[in-house]
Amino acid sequence: MEEEKVLLLRDGGASMGPAELVQKISISAESPRGSERNGRGAAAPPPPPPGSERNGSGSALAGADGAAPGSWRQKCAAYVLALRPWSFSASLTPVALGSALAYRAEGTLDPGLLLGSAVTVLAVHGAGNLVNTYYDFSKGIDHKKSDDRTLVDQILQPQDVVRFGVFLYTVGCICAAGLYAVSTLKLEHLALIYFGGLSSSFLYTGGIGFKYVALGDVVILITFGPLAVMFAHAVQVGYLSVSPLLYAVPLALSTEAILHSNNTRDMESDRQAGIVTLAILIGPTFSYILYTVLLFLPYLIFCVLATRYTISMALPLLTIPMAFSLERQFRSQSFCKIPQRTAKLNLLLGLFYVFGITLAPAGALPKL
Repeated sequence: MEEEKVLLLRDGGASMGPAELVQKISISAESPRGSERNGRGAAAPPPPPPGSERNGSGSALAGADGAAPGSWRQKCAAYVLALRPWSFSASLTPVALGSALAYRAEGTLDPGLLLGSAVTVLAVHGAGNLVNTYYDFSKGIDHKKSDDRTLVDQILQPQDVVRFGVFLYTVGCICAAGLYAVSTLKLEHLALIYFGGLSSSFLYTGGIGFKYVALGDVVILITFGPLAVMFAHAVQVGYLSVSPLLYAVPLALSTEAILHSNNTRDMESDRQAGIVTLAILIGPTFSYILYTVLLFLPYLIFCVLATRYTISMALPLLTIPMAFSLERQFRSQSFCKIPQRTAKLNLLLGLFYVFGITLAPAGALPKL
């Protein structure tokens, strides 16, 4: 650096003014460091274009393959994230349970009806998540620290969310019509269950907005428990039955634990937004008690079924260590990712429950 200063003074420093000379020296002193940082004398890369840091992740949005921001791949990824796919266990496990109950009752299972039921319920569930995103944003509930920042970070625009929600509701209706065409279930029965679930998914935050008046837990407990299980069962067997409602109780309690953990985590922000949830009404202490009941009551039911009817119903007990881990996390008020972890437990619990019913000897379980 000292040699460059001397050369500058010798070659042209005499003809420069003091200000020009200082500027020239400072530029010359900085440029070698920049070239060494790049490893080969090349100029440093230009700064990112304006707006590229709007989402707080800069080049991360471009993807590993260098896809430009705004590309179709990025757009598809944004739509997938907006659906909250981690929550889909609440849809898939009831469908699997209803189908397993039908298999145990009738001895047969139609894979096409199973697939159609799963797509129908998933479409309605995804559309309900988008409705939730739209109304939470429009009411000012979502913020920079929320799990769902699809609209807050302008990853998608409100009209994109609305159009995608309408598309998914349409897909659900088309699939329901296809199920009617190939199933022996009466139209009025299928329509009653399907549109009951569709209405619940919309009214959870849209229209009446059950979520905002402390009734969201009731809606979720019914929709992603008895209603979804009964739908999958009825499509397979062709008639309505009460038994799926009873077998849906353990899974419904586990599903409600997902929502309750989410509402407990968001208690303060929900209160500031002026909405009322069950977690706000009962407070932190009773919220912990309720979450613990929702976690462990299904295991008590499985113990009863395993000891009185068939040992295969003890399979869900393999997930108890996860439940204890979640209880400790909730008790310590460490709510980071707890809804997602509860959803993972819900998925595993549901799968073991389905395996237990499928492996049960014919006639071992009551009313099957």
